This record gives sequence, structure tokens and C-alpha cells, in this order.
Amino acid sequence: MTKLSVLDLSPVPEGSGVSQSLANTLDLARHAEALGYERYWLAEHHNMPGIASAATAVVIGHVAAGTKTIRVGAGGIMLPNHSPLVIAEQFGTLSALFPGRIDLGLGRAPGTDMATARALRRNLEAGVDGFPNDVVELMSYFRPAQPTQHVRAVPGEGEDVKVWILGSSTYGAQLAAILGLPYAFASHFAPAEMESAINIYRTQFQPSEHLASPRLMLGLNVVAAETDAEAKLLFSSLQQAFVNLRSGRPGKLPPPVEGYFETLDAMAKTMLTQALSCAIVGGPETVRRGLEAFIRRTGADELMVTAQIFDHAARKRSFEILAGVHGEMAKAA
Repeated sequence: MTKLSVLDLSPVPEGSGVSQSLANTLDLARHAEALGYERYWLAEHHNMPGIASAATAVVIGHVAAGTKTIRVGAGGIMLPNHSPLVIAEQFGTLSALFPGRIDLGLGRAPGTDMATARALRRNLEAGVDGFPNDVVELMSYFRPAQPTQHVRAVPGEGEDVKVWILGSSTYGAQLAAILGLPYAFASHFAPAEMESAINIYRTQFQPSEHLASPRLMLGLNVVAAETDAEAKLLFSSLQQAFVNLRSGRPGKLPPPVEGYFETLDAMAKTMLTQALSCAIVGGPETVRRGLEAFIRRTGADELMVTAQIFDHAARKRSFEILAGVHGEMAKAA
């Protein structure tokens, strides 16, 4: 049965602040752990008022310290923003603190605008083209140190950090296949090349010391509620946030608006329909049908579910409904 995990952007709703968002993140992580979700990932974004997980490794430590069994990790760390050694030390430390529970998803985008990327003070000349070399260098720091090795990650060397390649195009699929690593595709916001990326990853995969066969995770928006109408209303917060972001007006997560989609012009409707095509929105039965169809279509090993819902209690309830539906599907299978 396809496993379920959680992707949390630690949303900051309008009228709220970062402290409350980070408290909500830990509360949701504990809830997800109790519901049986496989892993809980945080994402690196910068200069975005509506996302509180910019210092991703710090938030991962916060979540891992407040939970007991669920895997915790990055979905992902945007490696062009950092030196591989620093990330090896950060995640080596996390692994030493929380053995066997830390994942490291790596992406090649900056996770922000170019002005902010410059402010992060990495070498922009190398850019994304150096990503494969950075990945290989980073992974080398997790190996046991050699006697002649001059640069070591301490903590880091010998730590069991599970590395994933993330992507929203076929580039990441090719790299994950060549390196024999698990692959997570960002279909929850960039679904256009999903099927091509899946095909490339599966057909070009080369077994490695890390993985014997392909392991595919797909991002999926799921907003579940008691009824289809209620879920549609909750979903309007993400729709508004997307329109605001694509219009150059990123902000905090807006409250839901009844009939929001219907108020948009044709261009905005088309953008949302395309960008959020991998979304399941509805009551339990609608969610079940959508989940079955998406799994049947993709054959994903795991779904990384995200839900940008304004009200924290409604967000927890959404993951609860999804877990219940998934459990019923597992029993039937």
C-alpha cells in the first residue's frame, strides 16, 4: 500500500505570527505521528511572509525533539544556497541527536527570488549547474572518514542520513536515477512534467549502495473536510496564496473566501487549474476516489501530502480524515 507522509510549509495565517505557526507545526507533527504517517518534512523558502520554515534544520530539530517515532526531514534543503559541508554538519548533528529518523531532501532551486538568493551569500556563478557535484560532495561527508581525508564533517561522518533528490522537472529525475537515490517530485505545485519525470526515473534508475530499486514519492495537495462544500471553501486559502505569489504579492495565508475561484479572470483560473491539478479536495468519499485514482495513475510508492489550510484545527482534521480513508483502503487491499 502506498505510504502517506506530510509536507509542512509551516504556514503563517493572516492575523497570526511565526511563533504560533511553529507551535502549530509541532502540534501537527505529533498528530501525524499518532495517525501513522510515515515522515514529516519541512521546506526551505526565504523572504516569504507566509512561510515560517526558512531555517529548516532548526525547525526539523524542534519537530524531532517533540516527537518520538516519525521520520523528520527536509523537503527540501535548497543546496545552491549552502555549502555542502555546512549541510552535512547540520544534518549529521540532527542524525546524532535523533538516530535513524532524519531525512535530507535536496533541491537545486533557490527557493526564493534572485535578490534574496544574493543575500544568502552563496557563489551565484556556479548556480544550479554545480548541483550534481554538490550532492556528491555532501554525500561523501556522511561516509566514514578516511585517514588521508583533510576535510571532515563532525558531526556527519558515518551518520545514517537518508538522502532524497527533489525536483519539479526531469532534471532531478535523471540525477536521482544516475545516483541510485530515492526521488520526490513536486507535483503539488508543478505537475506539468510529472509523468515524464516518473518515466525517466524508473527507466534510467541504476541500483546503488543506497537503493536497489526506484523509490518514488509524489507531492499531493489534499484538503479533506466533512463535506465537499466545506473542503472547497478551505481550499480557497491556497488558491488565493497562489494567485498572490504568481502576481508578485507573496503574503501570509489568507482566510477562506466563499466562491473565490469563480471571481477570477480566465487567465488566473487557467493558472490555478494547471498548477494545482494534483489536488484532492472534498469529503471522505471524494478523497477516497481521488486517492485511488492518483495512485492508480502514478504507481507512487509514497505520497507527500500538503494542506495549506487557514484554520489549524481544520488542518488537523483534514489529515485525520485522509488517514482514515487511507486506512480503509489498506484494509480493503
